[in-house]
Amino acid sequence: MTSYSLQQFIDETKQDDKKADYFQLETERVLEVNLDGTVWAKMGAMISYKGDIKFERERMAEHGLGKMFKKAFTGEGTSLMKAIGKGELYLADQGKKVTIFDLQGDTLTVNGNDLLAFEPSVEWDIRFMRKMAGMMAGGLFNVHLKGPGKVAITTHFEPLTLIVKPGEPVITDPNATVAWSGHLEPEFVMDVSMRTFIGRGSGESVQMKFEGEGFVIIQPFEETYATQDS
Repeated sequence: MTSYSLQQFIDETKQDDKKADYFQLETERVLEVNLDGTVWAKMGAMISYKGDIKFERERMAEHGLGKMFKKAFTGEGTSLMKAIGKGELYLADQGKKVTIFDLQGDTLTVNGNDLLAFEPSVEWDIRFMRKMAGMMAGGLFNVHLKGPGKVAITTHFEPLTLIVKPGEPVITDPNATVAWSGHLEPEFVMDVSMRTFIGRGSGESVQMKFEGEGFVIIQPFEETYATQDS
């Protein structure tokens, strides 16, 4: 259909009033949080809400001094906000596709820029990129999450999951890498031949190498990240 009456448009696009879960997809790009308490979300991700909900910016020492110093050191640009109250909260991030995971004691590592929201029951920590190559890849930082609890991540377009098997490493572009099994520890590798192909680099010279057993989630889009000046 290329045109609608106003009532047809409302009927097709209106919110779903059936409350199925704490986190549910209102559309594939909008997360609905049926809030009755607290949720942590990416700063600026709120697009609408109904009910009695208050928002607080993450305070410097909200999650302890350790996380505060890590965030300052990594130049991490994604701050968190805390939504408190009772109502329906709608979250989105630049039209990216939303995926919800229910972590049942599982662990997941997510690129910080792709983390949309998580329940307060989820334990989390910021992981450093130990090698200089990680900084050259655009100042990436990762958030390590451990259930129980719901976690919502975002991807540009449809995500693809690559299975990592022993003896069969998976190589990815850091800017297209969204998340991976929490127990995997990627190594940054430098492709010297590609780095020297055009000038100082071709843009594909820094890569992430995953070895062991698990999975890696990638997106068909190379996302760039702002770095903090030293």
